[in-house]
Amino acid sequence: MKTKVIFYSMYGHMYRMAEAAAEGAREVAGASVDMLQVPELVPEAVLEKSGAMKARQVFAHIPVARVDDMADADAIIFGIPTRYGNMCAQMRNFLDQTGGMWERGVFVGKVGSVISSSATQHGGQETTLITSYITLLHLGMVIVGLPYSETRQMTMEEISGGSPYGASTITGGDGSRLPSENELAMARFQGRHVTSIARKLAAK
Repeated sequence: MKTKVIFYSMYGHMYRMAEAAAEGAREVAGASVDMLQVPELVPEAVLEKSGAMKARQVFAHIPVARVDDMADADAIIFGIPTRYGNMCAQMRNFLDQTGGMWERGVFVGKVGSVISSSATQHGGQETTLITSYITLLHLGMVIVGLPYSETRQMTMEEISGGSPYGASTITGGDGSRLPSENELAMARFQGRHVTSIARKLAAK
């Protein structure tokens, strides 16, 4: 029973959410969970100038993913930051390399799920989640979101990400806001939920 959490993170926000999803997945008995990050496309000089190089040291130990790494997974949770309401280019580039696997039907029947982030409360995290699922459906994956049984997504006590489409976080315009405990808890729930469903499907 293998779950893989594959993410892109520039400043560490999505890494923290992906880490929480992996923690939740590990709570499922018999689950093997791996975290992978997709390759960076931005030149190092640009990352250095923006301060991202220093921030990325926190998750530098996470292996870089290859598309073939997804072949043996029963479930894959993608951590996809928002770029103008859509999937970030790094994840788009990564998934665009799956043509051969798609042709062989490698992803058919695997459980797929997405978590996301955006700079502002209404910055497009829901559109990123929804449009990302279109790609997963083309691959033949079984889509799993964040059900309302995870009641944290309905909080009115604080500003928080999270919707039926998946857990998410809000980073703030300058990136200073880290995922809240409410948002991390939703990511843990989603990791556990996705892995539990994959386990049930594998048992049939």
